[in-house]
This record gives sequence, structure tokens and C-alpha cells, in this order.
Amino acid sequence: MIETQKKQIICSRKFGKNCDSHWLDVLNYRQLHYFWKVARAGSIARAAEQLNLAPQTISAQIDTLEEGLGTELFRRVGRRLELTAAGQLTLSYADEIFQIGRELEETVRNRPGRGDMLFRVGIADVVPKSIAYRLLAPALGSAGRVRLICREDKLDRLFGELAIHKLDLVIADRPLPSGLGVKGYSHVLGSTPMAFFAVRSLAARYRGEFPQSLRGAPMLIPGDGAAVRGALIRWFSEYAVDPHIVGEFDDTALMNAFGKAGAGLFPAPTILAEEMDRQYNGELVGQAEGVSAKYFAISVERRLTHPAVVAITAAAKTDLFVEAKPANSS
Repeated sequence: MIETQKKQIICSRKFGKNCDSHWLDVLNYRQLHYFWKVARAGSIARAAEQLNLAPQTISAQIDTLEEGLGTELFRRVGRRLELTAAGQLTLSYADEIFQIGRELEETVRNRPGRGDMLFRVGIADVVPKSIAYRLLAPALGSAGRVRLICREDKLDRLFGELAIHKLDLVIADRPLPSGLGVKGYSHVLGSTPMAFFAVRSLAARYRGEFPQSLRGAPMLIPGDGAAVRGALIRWFSEYAVDPHIVGEFDDTALMNAFGKAGAGLFPAPTILAEEMDRQYNGELVGQAEGVSAKYFAISVERRLTHPAVVAITAAAKTDLFVEAKPANSS
């Protein structure tokens, strides 16, 4: 109480009767947001790219914020920016401020009687579209009317949009990387074993004596952006098979289309075995023992509260990925 009174006296002496309104002038939340983005991104250039603004604009706004607060928030060390002690303190408050703002938005936007509840989801382009559909479908059946907005893109861009609350959730094949400058939480949805599929003529040719039969086999694999790619490459090495990789694809649907045309064998989650057969004429060749595709729901919430997100995670664990069993090649 005494400390509060001291602060009020000092403030009144310096700024007069308008002491409280002075802080509204000093603490410009847009400037604070720019500071927060730079602190999390690690550089003005990276924050400018995420915000789609000129670096000079962000730099000028942070200068104004520092002037208003009466202290430096960053120090330049070589070509890098480092937070000062005041900057670290400001960042901790900014984290809380924007988290509370996010919660306010969600509470108001999703309140009863307001019509459709917007649910904005980013889907990594390496996630099979049928997996994405199966994961998101329960959201449409969650409490209330949901209007689903899907955006497919590279993970780094999706993480950037999640950080500035343009997305409610990101569906990915890997957890949120540390050191990315994005505050978020990775929630495991489940995993499924991987197997190889091919049109009938190729499947009959390479199914015998699997996996040694894969030596020299024409193979289609996911691109560098897919988390499962590394596991598949290690599996080839472990079993001393050296397939002929004829194509790499960021988009799994495109890879499957090439597989349907007979361009080569292609990997897919075993939970999609029936779909591979029905839609892509893909017969099971064999399972990549020990290789699994994992899927994550990434949000800014540590504790999931969004009704649609809760529906997705619950259905994934109880229906889609529950006791995912190896495919049967017989």
C-alpha cells in the first residue's frame, strides 16, 4: 500500500493530474507488439517478414516505445540484437499481455448466441490431406456451429501466423521447434506405422523377400520438409536396401498420384491402407518396421480450451490413432 502511494505521488509530481492517462500515451500496444515480435523472432528483419512490414517501420516504432519508457530494450552485439535487463522484463509482461488478449478474443468470439464460431487451422503441406480431414472432421461436430477456415502452407509460415494469432491451431508432423521465437505448445495427437504401396504389377514384383526386394526398386519419397523422410532414409540404411529414388514430393497427394500412375513404390500411413487401395490402386508391399508418422496439434494454449480443438484431440486419441496396428500384407 505504501509503495503504491509513493508511486502515485512521484507520478503526480511529474505528470500532474493526468498521471493515469500518461501511461496510455507511453504504452502503445502496437509498438509493444512490434517489440514482442522482434524479441521472439531474434531480429528486426525476421519480425518484419512475419509482420509483412518494412524493417524501418518496426525500428522506428520500437525507438518510440523506448523513448516513452525511458530505457533501452535492446542492445546491439555485432550484428545481433540482445535484450537488455529492461527488455527482458518488458518481454515477460508482453507475453502475459498478449496471452490475456488472446483469451479475451476467444471468449468474446466464442460466446453463446453469436452465430458461427470461427476456427482457423493451418495444415502443414506434408500432412496427408485425408489425415487432415480425419483430424478436423470432429471439430464440425463439436458444441455449437463451427465455421472451419483451413490454410495449407509451409510450417515456418504457419508458425508465424500462429504467433500473431491469425490461426487457432496448426496441424503438423513435428512439434514446435525450440528457438524459433514462437511461444506455443505441442500436443501429441497420435502416430501410425508407415508402409510401402504400389500398383499391382510393382507390388507383385517387389513384395517377395521384403525388404531386401526393395534393392533397386523405383521409390517415391516425401520431400525434405516431411519429418518421416529422415526415418525412412535411416530405415533403408538399416536394412541395407538401396532403392532407386525417382521422385521427391512436398505434397503427399501428388506423390500418391505418381504412385497410382506406376512411377514407383510410395510410403503412406497404414491407417490409410484402404484408401491407398481404393483411390490410388496401391496394394501393400510391406511395412517399414519401426517407422511411424506422428502428428501434433500446436496452439498458443498450454491447456486446451477451444471447443473445436478439444474435440479434435479427443477424437484423435480415442478413434483415429487408437492402437494403430501394423498392416497385414497377406
